[in-house]
Amino acid sequence: MEEVCLNSEPIFDECDDYEVDGDGAFVDNGNESGEAQSKKNPPLPTVGLEFDSFDEAYDFYNVYAKELGFGIRVSNSWFRSKRKERYRAKLSCSSAGFKKKSEANNPRPETRTGCPAMIIIRLVDTKRWRIVEVELEHNHPVNPQITRFYKSHKKMILAAKKAQPQLHPVTEVHTIKLYRSTTLNGCSGCSNVDQREGISSVDHLKHLELKDGDGHALYNYFCRMKLTNPNFFYLMDLDNDGHLRNVFWADARSRTTYSYFCDTITIDTTCLTNRYEIPLISFVGVNHHGQSVLLGCGFVGFESVECFVWILKAWLQCMLGCSPQVIITDQNKTLVAAVTEVFPKACHCYSTWYIMQRVPEKLGGLEGYETIRSQLNKTIFSSLKIAEFETSWTNMIKHNALGDNKWLQSLYEDRTLWAPVYLKDIFFAGMVPIDANESFKTFFDGYVHKHTSFKEFLDKYDLALHRKYHKVSVADLESRNLSLELKTRCNFELQLSKVYTKDIFSKFQSEVEGMYSCFNTRQVSVNGPIVTYIVKERIEVEGNEKEVKYFEVLYETTEVDIRCICSLFNYKGYLCRHALNVLNYNGVEEIPARYILPRWCKDFKRR
Repeated sequence: MEEVCLNSEPIFDECDDYEVDGDGAFVDNGNESGEAQSKKNPPLPTVGLEFDSFDEAYDFYNVYAKELGFGIRVSNSWFRSKRKERYRAKLSCSSAGFKKKSEANNPRPETRTGCPAMIIIRLVDTKRWRIVEVELEHNHPVNPQITRFYKSHKKMILAAKKAQPQLHPVTEVHTIKLYRSTTLNGCSGCSNVDQREGISSVDHLKHLELKDGDGHALYNYFCRMKLTNPNFFYLMDLDNDGHLRNVFWADARSRTTYSYFCDTITIDTTCLTNRYEIPLISFVGVNHHGQSVLLGCGFVGFESVECFVWILKAWLQCMLGCSPQVIITDQNKTLVAAVTEVFPKACHCYSTWYIMQRVPEKLGGLEGYETIRSQLNKTIFSSLKIAEFETSWTNMIKHNALGDNKWLQSLYEDRTLWAPVYLKDIFFAGMVPIDANESFKTFFDGYVHKHTSFKEFLDKYDLALHRKYHKVSVADLESRNLSLELKTRCNFELQLSKVYTKDIFSKFQSEVEGMYSCFNTRQVSVNGPIVTYIVKERIEVEGNEKEVKYFEVLYETTEVDIRCICSLFNYKGYLCRHALNVLNYNGVEEIPARYILPRWCKDFKRR
């Protein structure tokens, strides 16, 4: 595997050169039938591309020139006079300029054409050489099949011969450190047979299936973003054949956002699950307005533990090694294994929303489906205690004769990872549903469909981020400048109207209003600092009927939290109506600071 990283501060060891055949060089030898391997299109020189040294930059342009069929030379160099240190250079086509007129009797014919093709490289502050100007067009024909050797190409072969003994004559050597010509052409060479497995790689592709121009579109986009945004991060992963296998990137805003909202994230693999053309994986969090925010994304060439581990590690390194507290995924087993390996200390849960989305697919063909779905919803979202969930689940299975249903069996085995009643002490920042009517949308919903191409996605990616960022700006403005209307005379409502953002306050406000449907709050037991209360509430069930339910609230009188059986505090991050009733019952006039999460506040950056 090769990792190609062009960030100003690379996150992986740059000393690991690209190795093919164990020698850090790519050698094209004639095969037994005397036929040369087909050449691949080399990556284009692009403004913003960086190299560790002048020699690397020269070698890169020389390889590119050899593939296209022209030679190069250093036509200009700039040095700092005191130290005689080169800080700028112009690498030109060997046909650039014109030779001086000779006064010899038989002067050599003019071979130069004044060709404008060139690149200019400059030593930047990071002590790396960066391409700052590019001209790709020639004013003369170039032909990669040309038999003539240019001086720059001869140097390349001689250097390789000195560096290593060869069992067979060297016909062509490309010394490459960070680049392979096949990198951006993921589909080239797909018909090669993998001798180790005895199968054609066409049948088992383990890299990105790129169409013509997709690779260059990705690469050019990354270079352009890196130029305009130095904190933009991207990383490419190549397999042993030089195919582009995985890609990850995150912009500066995503990296900054994660520094504030790193508690809970969702790893969205909807495009993989639904077999979209682009194998997109997205890292999504929630900001102080309760809005979804992008924390990075990538393309996975093959759904294996190795590929998922690579992209998770790339994301973690991008975020400076700061692991989230809670990670939500679907039930993809390979992804689950990768999450366990990369984030061993994080709490990993399955998304209830993902599971409920699969109910029609898995159970839709059963007799009495509507009844089964209703009972399943009630079991999942109405069970306030574990015993209630277990009893309700057992009754559902027996009543509908579902004991042999493999999908329901697997759900039950993993129930501690997704059923709300088992996850009361976990903060999800509103990223899981707490009732059957809640719906969620993926971050790129409306921007990506099943046949969206790589190139098309890059355009929609920018559009999606622009619109999302605009919504954040509008929400910030409204939270700062709009006076929020109070609906009760409760001090709790007045207190948090000055603290929470508008969207979060409106959700908390509903809980304050809900206090008035609660009644008969009473203490039932004391166990040290923990006092248990029962709160009754009239809840609307089917139709207009009202049902009285009992909610148990554990109130710790010392310093930690109110722990509420209905768990709205833990899910949403603000006190639910039952907990507010307990505070009111104890004569508390203002919500203690420990119950106010900074992530929901207008001034979250200062808290």
